[in-house]
This record gives sequence, structure tokens and C-alpha cells, in this order.
Amino acid sequence: MHNISALSNTQTTRKTVVETEHGVVAAQNSIAAHVGAEVLAAGGDAVDAAVATSFAIGVVEPWMSGPAAGGAMMLWRADAQKAIALNHGMKSPEELDPANYPLTGAGKASDLFPWEQVVDDRNVQGATAIAVPGTVDGLGQVHQRFGRMPWAELLQPAIECAQKGTLVDWYAALLIASTTRQLAKDPDAAALFLEDGQWPTISGWTALAEKRLDQSRMADSLEQIARNGARELYDGDVGAAMVADVRAKGGALSRRDLQAYNAEFHDALSFAYRGGHMHAVPGLTGGPTLQATLNELSKRQPELSKAPGPTDYTAYAAALKAAYAQRFASMGDPGESPDAPGCTTHFSVVDRQGNMVSQTQTLLSIFGSRVVSPSTGFLMNNGIMWFDPVAGQPNSLGPDKRCLMNVCPAIGEIGDTRFAFGASGGRKIVSAVAQMSSFVMDFNMDLEAAFHQPRIDMSGGPLVVADETLPNDVIDALSRDHDVRRVPRTVFPYAFACPAGVMRRGSLNSGCTEIMSPWGDAVSETDTLDR
Repeated sequence: MHNISALSNTQTTRKTVVETEHGVVAAQNSIAAHVGAEVLAAGGDAVDAAVATSFAIGVVEPWMSGPAAGGAMMLWRADAQKAIALNHGMKSPEELDPANYPLTGAGKASDLFPWEQVVDDRNVQGATAIAVPGTVDGLGQVHQRFGRMPWAELLQPAIECAQKGTLVDWYAALLIASTTRQLAKDPDAAALFLEDGQWPTISGWTALAEKRLDQSRMADSLEQIARNGARELYDGDVGAAMVADVRAKGGALSRRDLQAYNAEFHDALSFAYRGGHMHAVPGLTGGPTLQATLNELSKRQPELSKAPGPTDYTAYAAALKAAYAQRFASMGDPGESPDAPGCTTHFSVVDRQGNMVSQTQTLLSIFGSRVVSPSTGFLMNNGIMWFDPVAGQPNSLGPDKRCLMNVCPAIGEIGDTRFAFGASGGRKIVSAVAQMSSFVMDFNMDLEAAFHQPRIDMSGGPLVVADETLPNDVIDALSRDHDVRRVPRTVFPYAFACPAGVMRRGSLNSGCTEIMSPWGDAVSETDTLDR
């Protein structure tokens, strides 16, 4: 019996790469990418487009992010020739008591991270898993600093998307089906996403009527945030209603947590690589691990091939393994199951002036805590799962602490080329961003070549996950030092991270998304559609 899958061996998948002198938005959802591109067409800055895209993608991909999300952003300001980092990650509530998360002693947790299992999975699912969200405050701060268009105008497309409701096509139905059992435990999540406790009827090609989610309550909440500003979620009635809902379901989130929250600007984590420079978000993110990976790579592979080959991929694996060993030891990151489901969303923007935004935002798990705030219509995060429930560790669970994130939005520059990359996919993110940055900086690949080039995933531990289209000599070389699993690059579940990126070479901008993403698109401001 041959060790092959049932997938077609004769089918190829490629993404069209947009190339233009105008602005481009690359996002995991085509609708959100069009929203951002329309803002660029109206004369908006890359930051304006990012605000509009962020809110829109939180509506059309509600299981990945939204107003209750957290994350990080990298910016490039062309006029100042400067990279700026923005951390809008989540925090644990100040009333959180680690004693309320006792260990079962029965093994490892059931979700992304192999923590010791907590009774009733209280750190994974339900209101007790909810952390203080940060994305909306981050967007408000970056808009205040760099935005040109009115805040309310930028939120209007997301409001319209929510009023219409997200279409439940085959892909949305597949994602909902993957989490149906957990969603059924929360009556409000079940009411929003399920039909009679089951996954919803698909809007198939034979259907005459569309099936859409009822996101009207979310639309009302977004209207209040549009009218009153980003701090409405923290100081206003929307935040108060969200807190009341979470506390009614047993969570520790408080008004004081929201009122005290502030996203933070930082100097970028900037470092030299191969005659160019990389810029990432410092602190409790994937940024330091990206730096460690590329530093290791430059030491292990001083002589480059003309194209990625066996020695390059073995260098990628060794560099990533060393970088993750450093991350595990210093940051308290536990590793992740190679079969963990994808989550999070990423988009990148470049405008006509060359300003760039690379934004990653997440609920953490797919569908977050699987809890919906009925008063606001927001699906809530499960950021508490980022903490180690075992006391005395570098990242142990505690009150009023910043969450350790895997997100790794990055900006790179070499010669006349600048790019903004990032990805979704939890632990897989750094592997993708590091390799794709290397494809550009080491092998002079354009965006199309970098996004279609096969990758590996090495997220610490003994296993290397390798794209099955890699040549046999690459697989053989990797197998000498690692346990290698060959897998296809598929639509679901993702064995690799799901990247989105933009590039500027001279005055020419381009954009692309993960080739297997059925919703992902890069859209030029000259190619916007009437919605």
C-alpha cells in the first residue's frame, strides 16, 4: 500500500499576484481586502486601509478575530523611513485567580498548547478563558497618529457587512462544523452559528436562497464604536455591556480592566540580515524568535545556493529548532501540536506613497472561547490559554499580565525592495515568515515566487513538517537529522501557516495571499468592486 493521500495528484493551485503602482491590500478574506482597497482609492493612508480592513475582516471571519481580539502591528512610514511597532495584545483580568484553574493531573490540554490540563478546560473554553481585548484600542491609537480619513467612515463597510451577515458558503460551513460541539455549549454561540445545535445548512451551488449569519447585534455595537470612537469598547456602554455578559457567564473581565487597557507603541525590533534589515514587534511576540532564527540561519548558511535546495532547507530546520529552544527556555512557550487547527488572521497593506502595515489579529483558538456576548454580538477570545497553568514558570497564569503571543508581523528591506509579511497559524507563523523573508532576501524572489515556493514547518521538538512537493533530495537531507512528515498543502486543515504579504520594488507594489486560502485575495485600489 503506497503512503499517499486521496487528494488529486494532477491538480495545481496558484494565486494571481497583483502588480501596480497603486496601493494594494492582501488579506485572508477577499471582501475585507476590497474594503481596504476602496479606502486607498478614496485617498486614504495605509493606516486608514488597515483600520477598515481590520474591522471588516472581524465581521466576515468572526471565528478568527473581531473587536474582542488582540494582536500586533508593524508599520513602515515612508516619509520618515522608519519602522514602528504596535502591540495590542491581550492581558489577563486583574481579578483572575490562578486557584480557579486547578489541574486535573490527567495529562495535556485539548487545544493548541500542550499545557497540563485544567479542570473543565477553564483556560481554554468558556467565560473563564476570556482575556482583556486589545485590537480596537490599537486601531484607535494608530488612526489618531497616522490616519487621514474619518474614523466613522472607516468602520462603515464593516457595519454594512454585519447588517448583511456573513455568507455561510462551503468553507464557512466547514469551519463551523469543525467546532460545532464546543459552540453548542454556549447558547448565544449556538444561536449565532448553529442550526438546532448542528452545523448550518450550506449555501451551495444549487441553492436559490443564501444562508447568512445574523450579525445585526454586532452591527449595532460597531455603529456605537464608529460614532463614539475606539474607547467606546473600553470606557463606554458597549464595553459595559460586554463585561456584564462575560461576568454573567462566570468570567473575571471587569470594567476596570477595560478602562486601564492601553495598546503600546514600541521602537521596532530591527536587525541586519544579509545586507538588508528586518523589523518586527519586540517583547512577548514571535519577533524575538524571528530574529533568533535569521541570526542562526546567517551563521549556519553563509554560502547560499542559487535556489533553495537541500542545504538551505536543512539550515532552515536547524535555525528554527535552535530559535525555538531559546523561546521555550526564556519565554515559557510550551510548543504546539503539529495537528493543531489554524486560527488568527493576517493582512498587509501598501499605499501609493510606500507606507506599509502588517497586522496580525486573533481570538487565539478558532472561535476563541466559543462564547458570544449576546448584548454586543461579539465572539470572545480565549487569551487565558496563552498562559501556563503550572505555577512558577516564565509564563505562568496570573492576574493583570500581558499574554505571550505567536504573532509575527514583519517588515523587511533589501536594496530597492521592501515587503510586509505575516501569517496566521499559531506556532507555524515564525517558520513561514522566516522562510519567506529568506526567499526574498537570500534568493531575490519576487512575491509570486516566494508565496508559491514550498516550505517546511519546524516549531520546536523533533518533527519537521515538509511540503510533499519538495524534491526527494531535500526530504532525504532533512531526514538525516529530523523526523520528517511529508504532507500536502491543503485548504483545511492547514499543515503550514497561512501568510499574506505586500511588496514594493522601486515604485511598483504587489500583493499575494496563501495559495490554498479559498477566501484570500490581494486587491489593488484600481480593482475595487461596487459593493
